[in-house]
Amino acid sequence: MISKCMSSPSKNKGSGFEREIAKFLSETYKESFIRAPGSGAYVGGKNQSRTQFLHEGQIRSFKGDIVPGQSFSKMNIECKFYADFPFHLLLSGESKIIDAWIEQLLDVAETDDLNLLFMKFNRKGRYVAVQCKLTWITDNFFFYGSKKHGDWYIMEFDSFFKNNQHLVKSYSGSSDTTSNNILTITTTQ
Repeated sequence: MISKCMSSPSKNKGSGFEREIAKFLSETYKESFIRAPGSGAYVGGKNQSRTQFLHEGQIRSFKGDIVPGQSFSKMNIECKFYADFPFHLLLSGESKIIDAWIEQLLDVAETDDLNLLFMKFNRKGRYVAVQCKLTWITDNFFFYGSKKHGDWYIMEFDSFFKNNQHLVKSYSGSSDTTSNNILTITTTQ
C-alpha cells in the first residue's frame, strides 16, 4: 500500500506567506532571506537546550520562520496567515491569539533581537507587530499592551516598511560597537 503525505491547506497557506515575506525582504534589502527549513521552533520552547550544540549560524537558521540575510544578525521573525483576526480584542488588552504568537516569537529571541511578527488576514491585509521599546515611525497603529509580553505596536505592513525600512536594518544589524556608522533620519515636509 502506498501512502501519500499531503500537507494541509492551512500549512500550505502559512508556508506561502513565509515565502512571500522572504521574497519581499530579499528584494527590499538586496540580501538573501529564506523560509526556515521545517519552519518551526527547532530551538524554541522545550527545545531551547539544542542551542548548546549548535553554532551561531545554525541557531539563526532554526530560530524563526525566516532565515535573515547575513547582515541581519539580530533579526527574529514569526509569520502568521489566518482567515480572520479579532482586532477588537486588542482594545480590551487581552488577546490570547496574539499573546500566543508573541510568545512563540519571543520564545527563541535573544535579549537584543529585533522581533517582528508578520500577520496576514484574508481580505484585511498584512500587518507587522513590533515592540514599543524601540522608536518607530508611523502615522497609524494599534497599541497592544500584553500583560505577559510588554507593549507592542501593530502597523499596516506597507506603511511600516515605507517609514521604517532603514530602522529595521539598523535595529537588526550587528551589535558591533566599534563601527563608526551613525543612523541619520531625515524627514520631508
